[in-house]
Amino acid sequence: MKVTLREINQDNREKCLSLKVTPEQLEFVANNDCSLLDAQVNMEMARPFANYADEEMMGFTMFAFDVLAENPSDRYWLWRLMIDSSLQGRGYGSLALIEIINYFKENGVNEMTLSTKKIILMHFLYIVSLVFAKMGK
Repeated sequence: MKVTLREINQDNREKCLSLKVTPEQLEFVANNDCSLLDAQVNMEMARPFANYADEEMMGFTMFAFDVLAENPSDRYWLWRLMIDSSLQGRGYGSLALIEIINYFKENGVNEMTLSTKKIILMHFLYIVSLVFAKMGK
C-alpha cells in the first residue's frame, strides 16, 4: 500500500467533505468543511491535502507555512490531521504522518509545530513514537 498526499481539487473535494471522525472525536477535530474554509481565508499559508491509501481517500491534513512569522517555531505547523472513522485502526494515521514528515523535509523544514489539544496529545505522541520507529529515527 502506498500512502500519498494529494491537493484538494474539484475532482476530490466532495469526497474530502464526506470524511468524518467518530462522534467521540468531534470535539477534538475540526470538520473538513471548516478546515477548507480556513484554508480559503488563509490562502497565503494554508496547504490542505487529501490523504490517500493507494487510490482510496482515507483522510485529510492541512499545514501552515508562514515563512514571515517572527518566531521560527511559528513558521511551520501541522494544523489538521484526520482519518475517516471507517478507516481508523488500520495504521493509516501513522503512514500519513510519515508522508507529512517527508513533505516538510522535502520543503526544507526541520522543525514543525503541532496544533493539538492537551487531552489528545498523549495519544498523538504515541503515534509519533511509532512513526519514528518505522522511519528508523
